[in-house]
Amino acid sequence: MRPIRPLFAARRGRSARRRTSPVLGAVGLATALALTATACDSGDDTKASSESSPSASSAGDDKIKIPDDIRDKLKERGIDIDKWKNGAWKNWNRDDWLREANEYINPIIKGLWDPDRMRDADDPDKNKGVDDNDLTGDQGVTDPTPAPVNAKAVQAAYHDNAPTAGKVFFDAPEGTMVCSATVVEDPAHPGKSNLVWTAGHCVHAGKKGGWYRNIAFAPAYNNAGQTTAELQNATKQEIAPYGVWWGDWAQTSQQWIEKGGETGGDGASYDYAVIHVTPEKGGDGKSLEETVGSALPVDFNAPAVPKVSSITATGYPAAAPYDGQTLYQCQDKPGRLSIAKSDPTMYRIGCTMTGGSSGGGWVATGSDGKPALVSNTSIGPVTSGWLAGPRLGPVAKGVYDSVSKKFAGQ
Repeated sequence: MRPIRPLFAARRGRSARRRTSPVLGAVGLATALALTATACDSGDDTKASSESSPSASSAGDDKIKIPDDIRDKLKERGIDIDKWKNGAWKNWNRDDWLREANEYINPIIKGLWDPDRMRDADDPDKNKGVDDNDLTGDQGVTDPTPAPVNAKAVQAAYHDNAPTAGKVFFDAPEGTMVCSATVVEDPAHPGKSNLVWTAGHCVHAGKKGGWYRNIAFAPAYNNAGQTTAELQNATKQEIAPYGVWWGDWAQTSQQWIEKGGETGGDGASYDYAVIHVTPEKGGDGKSLEETVGSALPVDFNAPAVPKVSSITATGYPAAAPYDGQTLYQCQDKPGRLSIAKSDPTMYRIGCTMTGGSSGGGWVATGSDGKPALVSNTSIGPVTSGWLAGPRLGPVAKGVYDSVSKKFAGQ
């Protein structure tokens, strides 16, 4: 998540970016916050397999198609897709870093996300503190800082108790990173969704950068709940039992793209994203939802804070004292967090999860009385103790509907 002014932020390099939002209590703000959106490993251990997928423009279950206009734009910038898959993606030249909403590309590189790379992507960097003075736009409606709620480990097998949860992996200029994410329903494909919900800062760097690369999702990561020591020799089947799914399209809010920052609260109220995925290995033709057996509905009309009795946040915290390998949850009655007068008020709950939990789903009883995703982890304080997530409204629905419609005929 990204730090909001007093929020805690996880850096993009070996960081668990966990945005933190200001601890604006009834009396004052917490002093330093940092984003923890993702836990990252900054090493150059990108063991990209020499085996890469066929041309991105050809058809096939294990290939991502790149629209001709984007392919042409890449060529104009001197980017060759085949060279990209063989390591050229490591070039983060600012002029070549695609950032506009319609420029997302993510060619499959088979074998890139092997067990070691996935496991090592959870080492958090030091959080960046944020000064209280950065948070100047409180609407005057922020509730007192919530009491910390100790995160509880989800009982393994994770698929039995949190079937829609998983990890999103990606590469940033600072290194290999990880966030948490949730399988959500697709109105265009009932029962056969390939949509994943996470935080905007888990797919795009915001105002100072562009789209992250090699974005992939592993549902029910470490399903058996093995320890870090046990995972040292784990097979890919053990660490990602439901496969690795590459993002063939991702979308976040234009507000995040224009205002989002690595630390502080800029863009936090719009810090969400939807990823459409496809299996790395062609698969058996089943969708992600069919593969994991579940998908959560998304409620864009969730009740206001006073009417929400409880929210459950799920994620894989990676910053100390956690190691990123275990799935955790926090349950609490939400309060309000206001970051800027012009931005929607966020939900905030007490929770000790740290970086790496960014992007994880927040579930509450929706407007129809059934469990639904109503937010995602975005920010928190440097010292942990609470989390904040955007309240989903028209802008979030626009992002969601756009991705669904893009693949409606496929």
